[in-house]
Amino acid sequence: MKRFHSLTEVRKEISAGNLSCENLVKYYLNNIEAKKHLNVFLEVYTDEAIQAAKLIDEKIKTGTAGRLAGMVMGIKDVISHRGHGLQASSKILNGFQAQFNATVIERLLQEDAIIIGRQNCDEFAMGSSNENSAFGPTLNDADNSRVPGGSSGASAVSVQADLCLTSLGSDTGGSVRQPASFCGVVGLKPTYSRISRWGLIAYASSFDSIGIFGRSVEDVALLLEIIAGADQYDSTVSFKEVEKYSLGIELPKKMKIGYLKEGFSNGVNVEVQEQTRLAVKKLQAAGHELVEVEFPFLDYILPTYYILTTAEASSNLSRYDGVRYGHRTKKQTDLLGMYKETRVEGFGEEVKKRIMLGTFVLSASYYDAYYTKAQKVRRIIKEKTDSLLEMYDFILMPTAPTTAFKINEFTEDSLAMYLADVFTVQANIAGIPAISIPNGIDSKGLPIGLQILGGAFKENQLLSFSNYYLSLN
Repeated sequence: MKRFHSLTEVRKEISAGNLSCENLVKYYLNNIEAKKHLNVFLEVYTDEAIQAAKLIDEKIKTGTAGRLAGMVMGIKDVISHRGHGLQASSKILNGFQAQFNATVIERLLQEDAIIIGRQNCDEFAMGSSNENSAFGPTLNDADNSRVPGGSSGASAVSVQADLCLTSLGSDTGGSVRQPASFCGVVGLKPTYSRISRWGLIAYASSFDSIGIFGRSVEDVALLLEIIAGADQYDSTVSFKEVEKYSLGIELPKKMKIGYLKEGFSNGVNVEVQEQTRLAVKKLQAAGHELVEVEFPFLDYILPTYYILTTAEASSNLSRYDGVRYGHRTKKQTDLLGMYKETRVEGFGEEVKKRIMLGTFVLSASYYDAYYTKAQKVRRIIKEKTDSLLEMYDFILMPTAPTTAFKINEFTEDSLAMYLADVFTVQANIAGIPAISIPNGIDSKGLPIGLQILGGAFKENQLLSFSNYYLSLN
């Protein structure tokens, strides 16, 4: 069976009688088995997916199938799917099964998407390489000695390696876009509050967004259109009307686009710089105005991000105490000791590190010096970002400063690992939409991503421009 690029291609084959949803699911299941070494899926819903496919085939015959009939997808192990395992790739949730469907899952199933399994990730979505999982690292299909990015690395690889057509991840500081760059696929982080977070395991609640991976912008746009929108279960979700993203919009014939000067600094891989420069030249040749812009607060982005996200993580992860669900220590001790031992045994090193850092910045002696100051800097970064997006239609930059790095290359150097997110965290701090699209490969055959930032709730323009740019290739 051929590799499908979009749901449109799948539906054409189904309409022509050359394909059924059941055969498509079996094709992906065979691929998953053949590429088990990549360590993408923590749980494959084999029987359930085949049964769902059979039912959807019948719906297609009767003309009652939903808009996602033929869409086979995976979900990151932080999204609640009732009756299935849900662990955030952590030992502390061993044996836990989801008690309800996340809002995004409900909306996908209503439109006849087929969910084929849950996917590995950095524990509690904390990481930039997918090496922090309690179940071992996921491997990049372009080079198995390299990471796929994180924390949604396995969700990116599932699309890259043809294990499913699309997948859902989560993006707190680049966890969809950076893996999309490393794996050569499309990855969207929408405006904060555009998609309900009901049923998403929280890392940092004021940063977290559910994001989408696909091979085509059109699939990403269709999925966003279906899963976005108001939700009575999420008090932070926007009630702003959901646009018809799948239809796209007509863009101005001449756009004014800023490209980040810092994207060509010494810390950025030379081949990444070159591909970004080629993107700028391509758009200039197409008649658009490209202007170099500086972001004076770039040095403050990562410190602000890690202070605030670890503070929120410290609060959010306090619920994992061994009392109500998940792992509980077998050591005989008092109540406080049980809490401590459970968390020592259940959490991995990176999660412990971030909890401790978050607890420190929230402590009475340091709250104003770190947390309060970081909130003020966040506001400055957001205002500067918004002001740039009032001057320019979009802002371009590399998604990541390098291509995929080697497994274990930065495990002993946290700072180097955190720098992998230097270009992605800005969108989460400012709450704006951002997308990573494929932008060539380097001399080693490793994918390079181009990141595009747009104004808040301007996903339609962002998706349309991304599709337009890819059509120039």
